[in-house]
Parts: sequence; C-alpha cells; structure tokens
Amino acid sequence: MSAHGFSLVTGGLGFIGRHLVEALIKRGKQVRVLDINPNTRQFHGEVDIYKGSILDRNIIEQVLEGVTDVYHLAAIPHLWSLNTNDFFEVNFKGTEILLNEAKKFPINRFVYTSSEAVLSGWRHKSIEPIDETQPLPLPEELPGPYSRSKLLAEKAVHKAVQEGLPAVIVYPTIPIGAGDVNLTPPTRMIKDFLNGKTLAYLECNLNLIPVKAVAEGHILAAEMGSVGERYILGQDNMKMSELLLMIEQQLGRKMPKRKVPYSVAILAARVMELMAKLNHKMPPASVEGVRLAGTNMVFDCSKARKELALSQYSTPQALLEAAGWLEEHGHLD
Repeated sequence: MSAHGFSLVTGGLGFIGRHLVEALIKRGKQVRVLDINPNTRQFHGEVDIYKGSILDRNIIEQVLEGVTDVYHLAAIPHLWSLNTNDFFEVNFKGTEILLNEAKKFPINRFVYTSSEAVLSGWRHKSIEPIDETQPLPLPEELPGPYSRSKLLAEKAVHKAVQEGLPAVIVYPTIPIGAGDVNLTPPTRMIKDFLNGKTLAYLECNLNLIPVKAVAEGHILAAEMGSVGERYILGQDNMKMSELLLMIEQQLGRKMPKRKVPYSVAILAARVMELMAKLNHKMPPASVEGVRLAGTNMVFDCSKARKELALSQYSTPQALLEAAGWLEEHGHLD
C-alpha cells in the first residue's frame, strides 16, 4: 500500500470505526472520516472529519479525493428499524454509490465490512463451523432486512471486484469493548444483562472478538488481503451460558440461570417489535436477532490468523472494558 494519501473510514465514529481510526493513526496514516453524526469526540491525532451521508454522491466525490485506501463501515448496524426500507437505502444503495464513485479514483484497497449474519443465515442448520468457503445464501434464506441488505451490498462488492476495484471483504463476528456510543446489539445485550433486565436467556452459539482485534483485522485485510477474498474476523466460540458465566466471574454480577425455548423467544420478540412500533423505541429483542440465535453461529476463524496474521486479544479484558465504559457513561443502574 502507498504510504501517501488518506485512509477513508466511512462510519468512522461508530463502534468499530472509532477503534479503526485510532489504529490507523497509530500506524502514522492520514485519516479521513465520513459520518452522518459527527460529534466533538477527539481522536488521539489529527483526523479530517466530514459530515454527510453515503447516499450523497457529491460528498462521496469530495471525500474520495486524495484517498488511497477505503474502509467502508457506514451502515445501520441494528437488527430492527421502524422503517425497514432504511436498511436497503443505507446498507445496500449507499454501498453501491460508494463503489461506483470509488472506481473513478486510484484506490489501492477497498475494505468492505460485511456481517456474520450474511454467512450464518436463518436456515443454516449445519453443525460444522462456518468458514469463508461457504457460498452466499439466497436473500430468502436470511432472517430479516438487516442481513438481506448486507448480502445485497456484498454482492455489489463482488461485482465491483470483477470490474477492477481492488476490494476485500471482512466479516466481524460479535465485537465487544469500550466506546460503543450507538449501543449496537452486542453492547446493548451486555448492558441489559448487567442491569438485570434480562431474566432468562436463549441458549445459543456466539463468536466474540475484542473490537480492537476487529480494527486490526481491517488494516491487515487492506495490507495483506488478496483482492476478492473474504476474511472472518472472529475469535472465541462459546455458548450464551458460557458468556454469562464469564460476566459473573469478571464483573461479580449475578446472571440469569433460566433458559427459554426458541419458540418462546421468537414469540416474545414479535410482541416486543409490536410495542416498539407504538413507542418508537428499540425493542430489547428482535425477530431477526432471535432467528440468528437459532442458527449455528460457530465460526472457523483460522483464515484471518493464517493469511493476515491477526492477533489474539483477551476477551475477558474486552468485556471488562465494555462494562467500564458503560458505567462511566451512565448506562448501568
């Protein structure tokens, strides 16, 4: 990669994006951020911040000027929205616009942040760990509008690769750590457990990865990843019950012991979504989230370790950092 020019991070003020920007600064990169909701947070270094939407072609043209590497993270990260069309507008059409404009510039690498949901799929019943050899599913095989929008966006990236864009795709699993200002689903889940708002849980498989490792994985994908390749950025496979035990041991808070069957969880999620449509508040659980929890969600993450030399970070430490940040910012009772 060229040592000159900007590294553009779309969604650079989101959870993963903030950590990615800091990691790029530490590597001596000139960083430019495009985000719909920039705030006054100061990075540990100079950052060129633009306020705007990835749906705005004019701002896209501006931020791509002088850029050598693009990290496209901007998306609606939640598993529920009052208007489901927002997922397709931002996650899919926004990606298409950025791809089309990026092809006009001498980009060295375009790293697209996909989602584990695209690989797992609602109807994925195999007991084998999921890896990058798994073909992309059909839209109807996915659990909801979020994952379907990310699938369509990823297909657009593959098409752009065929047209000459040097893109690489990464799939973060469940990132944990400090700084999740938007309270994405993983952090919201931890917050609710710590606040005692979740009285029972659905046993399921999870793959956790410290958010700092996810940030590093993005940079390594740009530096060492092969064009057109896909890399799962994950680390620790575990059961939900194992995560709850880790929370108890690390943070000293009692976790729920009662399990609920899938049928009860999906019914509860439907009721919560109905209530959310009335009060316009994010539901504690979504139908898409429960459907995802009902799939395999066990990942083989060895490709990123072998080909990108992705480091292993401490998951318990990341959990402590997440809890500390939640407490510091008034999210814990």
